[in-house]
Amino acid sequence: MVCPICKKPTNPDLRPFCSKRCADVDLGKWLTGGYAIPAADLHEGDAPENGGRDTGFAKPH
Repeated sequence: MVCPICKKPTNPDLRPFCSKRCADVDLGKWLTGGYAIPAADLHEGDAPENGGRDTGFAKPH
């Protein structure tokens, strides 16, 4: 297995990374949104009924 950041062999203690530095680089990407999945833009009139907020309740049938 290779480190996903620098492609060097991994360190079993830091798996899947090779070093603390690469683990920190990966954490930084997560914290700054570097791994965010882009959402599709909604067209006018396509907005969810609740304004995009998850109420935690299922919509009745």
